[in-house]
Amino acid sequence: MRRRMAIKLHAFLERKLPERRVFLKSDSDTRFIRLTPESQLTAILGAGLLVSWSIVATSIVLMDSIGSGNFREQAKRDQAMYRSRLNQMAQERDARASEALAAQDRFTAALEQISVMQSELLASETRLRELETGLEIVQSNLRDRLKERDRLRVKLAAMQQQSAEGRTTPSLVGNTKQVELLTKVLNDTAVERDQVTTDARDALEQRDALELELRLTEQRNDQIFRQLEEAMKVSVEPLNKMFRNAGLPPDRILEQVRRGYNGQGGGPMAPLPYSTRGQGPSIDEQRANALLSQMRELNTYRIAAEKAPFSEPLVRGTARLSSSFGFRRHPVTGGRRMHNGIDLAGPTGTDIYATADGVVTYSGWQSGYGRIVIIQHDFGIETRYAHNSNNRVKAGQRVSRGQHIADMGSTGRSTGPHLHYEIRVGGKPVNPMFYIKAARNVF
Repeated sequence: MRRRMAIKLHAFLERKLPERRVFLKSDSDTRFIRLTPESQLTAILGAGLLVSWSIVATSIVLMDSIGSGNFREQAKRDQAMYRSRLNQMAQERDARASEALAAQDRFTAALEQISVMQSELLASETRLRELETGLEIVQSNLRDRLKERDRLRVKLAAMQQQSAEGRTTPSLVGNTKQVELLTKVLNDTAVERDQVTTDARDALEQRDALELELRLTEQRNDQIFRQLEEAMKVSVEPLNKMFRNAGLPPDRILEQVRRGYNGQGGGPMAPLPYSTRGQGPSIDEQRANALLSQMRELNTYRIAAEKAPFSEPLVRGTARLSSSFGFRRHPVTGGRRMHNGIDLAGPTGTDIYATADGVVTYSGWQSGYGRIVIIQHDFGIETRYAHNSNNRVKAGQRVSRGQHIADMGSTGRSTGPHLHYEIRVGGKPVNPMFYIKAARNVF
């Protein structure tokens, strides 16, 4: 059956592709090559496959070229967008800082004004108490004088009655002079009483005016406090979120910074002292100290952010992300394994920068990594920069954020020039993009 099918196929090919001979003539001999239908079919299929492969390969190359151009254009657009967003956020941060400083100045001036007004109010109350005491004394004297006047009037009436009856006494003239003197004293006392009453009424009006001004000042201070509290919330929350997104507990980081930073002992952000007269702190003093505490916390966040690797190891736009953090197919061995960092591909010799202040613990060659720089930072954070063509720092050297530490290369197990960038916290690798994206959302 198979033989019969083969014969039929051969006969079909004979009709479509008859046997051909290719003659090769030399000086002394002539030879030929016989091309059977099967060999012609094989040659045609081979040529067709070659042409098809060429078409597919050319299409892939063209598509890759077009895709690369689109990727570059997209990268440029993303870069311009990031720069615009960064500038906008920087302007907003500066505006918030200016508002906070202006609000702090207004708050200080308001506190001084409140202190002066409180002193004036206390002086007014003291004067009022003195006037009330003087008024009571005058009123007491007046009551005594009135009693004495009534007693003398009764005595005068009795003497006048005796005089009418013809029983005058020698002391009548003297008693009349005493009555006149008493009447004069009573009039002077009444005038003094009226003056004291007028002074007391003026003091009460002045106290009411001071209380009204004090209430208006308290309302202005409350508005200043609200603005300051809102500015502190807007400033602190993004920093807190940045540390949380990077996997760093903000409370532990801030406590570690406070233990190592000795600049909190005084200055404009020192707590306001409380009264030593046995009185508790006022509401304004409590809110002021709460704001000063938030300002100290904001300053502590700033110090912590400078010590953690919240920056990029390459100038943005000089490289592209070629491999992410996590499990992947290894480009050299072909096996599936964990990739503990990110790969940023770029030209050989591209400058590599330290992402935070720290100390270089290793600078040299490691198998697989090639030339590598390892930097130890605060909070148990370590950064690694691998596959370098040249290391520019030595072990034990202290480096600063943004310092040029190496040049991009392709040493070690690498398929092309790129930077392998790792971040390890407590010895465990974490995704560096958490830090890069967290910083982009704040700075």
